[in-house]
Amino acid sequence: MCGIVAYVGNRQVTPLLIEGLKRLEYRGYDSAGLAVVNDEGIHVGRSVGRVSVLEAMVNENGGFNGTLGIAHTRWATHGAPSEPNAHPHGGVTHEGHRIALVHNGIIENYSTLKKYLIKKGHTFESDTDTEVLSKLICELYQGDIEKAVQAALREIDGTYGIAVVCDREPHTLICARKGSPLIIGVGENSYIVASDAAAIISHTSQVITLEDHQVAKLCAGPEDKLGDGGPWAVQFKTTTVDNIPVTPEVTQLDFDLEQIELHGFNHFMQKEIYEQPEALRNCLRGRLDHRDGRVVLGGLSRYSRELIRAKRFILSAQGTAYHAGLIGEFLLEDLAKVPARCEYASEFRYRNPIIEPDSVAIAISQSGETADTLAALREARDRGALALGVVNVVGSTIARETDAGVHLHVGPEIGVASTKAFLGQVAVLTMMSLYIGKRRFLSDEVVRSYITELDQMPGHIERVLEQFDHIRACTEHCIDRDNWLFLGRGYNYPVALEGALKLKEISYIHAEGMPAAEMKHGPIALIDQGMPVVFVATQGSQYEKVISNIEEVRARGGRIIAVATEGDERITQYSEDVFYVPAVPEALQPMLTVIPLQVLAYHAAVLRGHDVDKPRNLAKSVTVE
Repeated sequence: MCGIVAYVGNRQVTPLLIEGLKRLEYRGYDSAGLAVVNDEGIHVGRSVGRVSVLEAMVNENGGFNGTLGIAHTRWATHGAPSEPNAHPHGGVTHEGHRIALVHNGIIENYSTLKKYLIKKGHTFESDTDTEVLSKLICELYQGDIEKAVQAALREIDGTYGIAVVCDREPHTLICARKGSPLIIGVGENSYIVASDAAAIISHTSQVITLEDHQVAKLCAGPEDKLGDGGPWAVQFKTTTVDNIPVTPEVTQLDFDLEQIELHGFNHFMQKEIYEQPEALRNCLRGRLDHRDGRVVLGGLSRYSRELIRAKRFILSAQGTAYHAGLIGEFLLEDLAKVPARCEYASEFRYRNPIIEPDSVAIAISQSGETADTLAALREARDRGALALGVVNVVGSTIARETDAGVHLHVGPEIGVASTKAFLGQVAVLTMMSLYIGKRRFLSDEVVRSYITELDQMPGHIERVLEQFDHIRACTEHCIDRDNWLFLGRGYNYPVALEGALKLKEISYIHAEGMPAAEMKHGPIALIDQGMPVVFVATQGSQYEKVISNIEEVRARGGRIIAVATEGDERITQYSEDVFYVPAVPEALQPMLTVIPLQVLAYHAAVLRGHDVDKPRNLAKSVTVE
């Protein structure tokens, strides 16, 4: 799992592959490798660590000249990070031809297939499931790499996004997918394949998104080699794994190269934190009708009747998206007055969930490819629920498989620790709740007041970000502490969870988020002198109760860091440090209170000397269960 780049065309492939891998570094990985095909055969290079290590090795060794190649960054699933376990993997056919393969996903029946292949005389050099697939293709090869890949994939259980080359067919690239994203960029006299648009956008904006169970054969080379075209010819063919022809659709990528450059910021996470006001404006644009006092969500209009009569909403997500879903649960019950429940997607499908008639399932995912979330969505849809998606990536699997949905439109997110996508998810769930609430019982006046408040949120976020340096100074006081608590109530309880997750993800500090009242039921035993405890203590219906919780922590020596409402001077009596946010209705507070916690986590990671954008062991998009 992680990153795939492949190319066939009329350019030298190695620099292009290295560039593509660097574009995918943000997704997280532990090793990298590439394979280049030329007249001398297949040349493979693999290394543990950053892409720069692979680049140096390739430059030193030479021989990587050619116009066809595949490359990969690996995030270990089967087998530890090591050179033998790095991709590409390969094998030798019965006729002595070599193949090489890169793979995202998991081959679930690899153990059975491995035993079969060992009996057939194949030997294995790695601990990976991917090598089993490469050897299976070798076993089934009979002079046509496309047919061998199709035959092998018919024997596979699990998920895959693959790119395959063979030295006998030096102008042919085969790629296929099932449950793991793969797109094909259509360039001039060339094709570039990647698991993420970031690796393609500098070369072309015209792409084909492979669907599950589809195989693409991409050829580019001299006319005398391919048999048609001019002095340089290209060929494209798409089928299913059963060799049924498919006509693909070419679409336009919805972002450009400028959006994935640092532009003077030290890290992508810092850049994306500062992009949040504009990202929110883009998310809200065209969706707030001030004149009529209504929310306009064109993606849901076809199913407005079903949403009005829905008896239950089931939100499913993982990680940061799950915390946004928890806020969505509160919003739907508060503003739309409909029962709602947010579920861990990874648990939902395995407990035989009860899906009642007139249920609506909402899948929340930045990438639209999160494997657990996609599986939960399919489970709910198969049991009769209306399936909705809240995703950022247009054309992603969740976006394509839902009945309807709403895109975030917050732009590409490169930092592994999600920031602006979380903000967009909360904003979309707020608008969905108002959209449904207006059709159920909310008055025009109430909806109009929320629309006015939403319109002002980007400006409010800009004010919060003015405290960026102040938050750093406060963080410096606690940076040596290895255990933190994050506490909140009501709408701000999920914000506490998100704040703790951010700190864990990038600074490697142990942090726990929980409802403030839960602290007394055990975790209070952890509090000792100077332990940092972050309270989301904005003014609202539970403000006095939060103050009582703060006093309980202070009595035991904890150091209080508070996120509070502007103008609240009382909170300074109880807190060592305070980060202020503008006063807004409680339902909208999470969009502001999360910002100081994102900044705090960022500063903690920088102060501890960690790689903010590439935290250890993490991947941006988790496309395996």
